[in-house]
Amino acid sequence: MLIKNSNLINFPILSVQDSGRIATVANSIIDPDNLKIIAFRAVGAVGEDGGNILDAKSIREYSPLGFVIDSRDEFIKDDDVVKIAKVLELGFDLIGLKVVTKKGTNLGKIIDYTVTNDNFSVQQIIVKRPTLKSFLDPELTIPRSEIVEVTDDRIIVKDEEKKIKERALKEDFVPNFVNPFRKTEPAHSSIESDDDSSTNSFES
Repeated sequence: MLIKNSNLINFPILSVQDSGRIATVANSIIDPDNLKIIAFRAVGAVGEDGGNILDAKSIREYSPLGFVIDSRDEFIKDDDVVKIAKVLELGFDLIGLKVVTKKGTNLGKIIDYTVTNDNFSVQQIIVKRPTLKSFLDPELTIPRSEIVEVTDDRIIVKDEEKKIKERALKEDFVPNFVNPFRKTEPAHSSIESDDDSSTNSFES
């Protein structure tokens, strides 16, 4: 199942121990190495030590009612998990990034993206078109398979917009997504890795 990131903002966080809602999602924390949400910052209830980060691994279940976790003890501080701390230091966010083709054509800027509900891996980016192109075609949805590189300020995709639209219509998204970007995953791309990189190549 695909979920828009915008629909996860203000999404309820439910505690089994408290038998109800204890917090809401403030924003997503996304790892640029593999384009996957690894944690969420929450507002409302926090951990005993004041932490308000919810590691995505602590989510027991996604439901239309909210994220289900065991208890408020699942909330951690920014620096409790090395990988999350390193991603937070990068300040990376897909929203607002410029999207260009390998030939340098400007396709617009990212205004939203979709993720799977099981592992929060990005499957599509939704791009707001430049002013001159937005009258007839205000948004462009680009499948994950088109992405070849991620940098601090832009996403680079394979083809021109016509081909992207054609492939987006044919693409069959499934929750059990297999990363097509690399034939061999570098060590730094793992969630558990302590390394980070400001430029990531996604081309297979």
